[in-house]
Amino acid sequence: MASKLFQLHDQHDYYLIHHGAKDTVTGSCHELRIGGLSLLVDCGLFQGKDSQPLPIEFPIDHIDALLITHAHIDHIGRLPWLLAAGFNKSIYCTQATAELIPLMLDDGLKLQLGLNQKQREKVLSHIKKLIVPLEYHQLKSIEGIKVPSSYSLDKKNEKTRDFLSFCFKPAGHILGSAYIEITLPNDEIIVFSGDLGPCNTPLLPDPIPPKRADYLVIETTYGNKQHDDIATRSQRLETIVEKALRDGGVILIPAFSVGRTQELLFDIEQLIEHSIETESTDDDYWQQLPIILDSPLAIEVTEQYMKFQELWDKEAQQGLAIGRKRHPLAFEQFVTVDSHKDHMRLVNRLASTNEPAIVVAASGMCNGGRIMNYLEALLPDKRTDVILAGYQAQGTLGRDLQNEYSYVEIDGDQVEVNAHIHSMSGYSAHADREDLLAFIEGIGSDIKQIHLIHGEPQIKAEFAEIIAHQSEATVVI
Repeated sequence: MASKLFQLHDQHDYYLIHHGAKDTVTGSCHELRIGGLSLLVDCGLFQGKDSQPLPIEFPIDHIDALLITHAHIDHIGRLPWLLAAGFNKSIYCTQATAELIPLMLDDGLKLQLGLNQKQREKVLSHIKKLIVPLEYHQLKSIEGIKVPSSYSLDKKNEKTRDFLSFCFKPAGHILGSAYIEITLPNDEIIVFSGDLGPCNTPLLPDPIPPKRADYLVIETTYGNKQHDDIATRSQRLETIVEKALRDGGVILIPAFSVGRTQELLFDIEQLIEHSIETESTDDDYWQQLPIILDSPLAIEVTEQYMKFQELWDKEAQQGLAIGRKRHPLAFEQFVTVDSHKDHMRLVNRLASTNEPAIVVAASGMCNGGRIMNYLEALLPDKRTDVILAGYQAQGTLGRDLQNEYSYVEIDGDQVEVNAHIHSMSGYSAHADREDLLAFIEGIGSDIKQIHLIHGEPQIKAEFAEIIAHQSEATVVI
């Protein structure tokens, strides 16, 4: 992908170069050049129709550090290739992200490259040595910037610093996710949003906008859409499940292993708990319905969610404290599937019996992973229900299903689609249009420039038009 360069300010040598996620929602990778120093923000994998060659195709010798916003593959997936190109500088991220990065990359190295365990451990060991975990709000300075005279704030004040500082602040997207606040040598502030989470989710706290941002680089994945009401999403899930169970059959939920899976489990556990409290015989099926998590990675990630309970929303923490919310893997009918042999045995069993069950499996966009075997076996059955609980990129099987194609291609075979397809945007881990606007409006200072990234061109154009009516900032698409 061709890089795009912008000069952030006429008076200062600050440059923003995009190596990915400029006109797409995957492949996040951005470079900030400040005098003689360069920071890389994220190094993600291109997915779906945006797929690109994996080797790093831009110069890296001058890059002084890498800052990671969160552990989704479209933000960290090219880390092994970055190291293979010779990168050996510090990788900064939050503590939870530091725990998730090896889990996420191990899965990718196994599936994408077919590396054995020893080979994967060698790559991951190298990455772990470079990772520097930081707490939220912890200031970190990077020194050694060559500061030209043009950095002076004004003619009366020639004082500038030969370092910059940055910190991570909660973004509410997934566990450990952060937006990055960078204080430049002349005291201007640039904020990289990473991926912002929606408001009012039950598991993670809402992102709080920064007090100041002279320059804002913000994602626009859903810049032209408003999600379904998150506060009532469990009710909508309950409605779909009840209808599906009346029809008979399997409910398939493709879900990302980190974030989406844990939100779904949280809501399913809540529905089961509610059925116990009401003691209604009509709700017995909730207590008998098998809830199957067929993803070794998702099981490991869920354990990390439990480890970092202090990062949960206060209400969720209080629920755990009083026993209202048990461990998401604790309800009795919960089934986890580890080995591939057990996975295939379960696929064949459900395909032959179509007994009622909820199956949660990766990947969230149906572009790989164990969900593919379930879809191939069960899409032709009209008793099957598929719940798409998040963004489906163009070029993925998930988008084809969302577009209600009569046939889809899986592993080179044409598969008839008779299953019922449901989309529930209330489970998106991304902020919608209103959330993004609220984040911008909540910044406690005038913004000079707003750079729109991580979105499809038409969506960015529509969002830019909305911003233009609400802000005097220069909007850069």
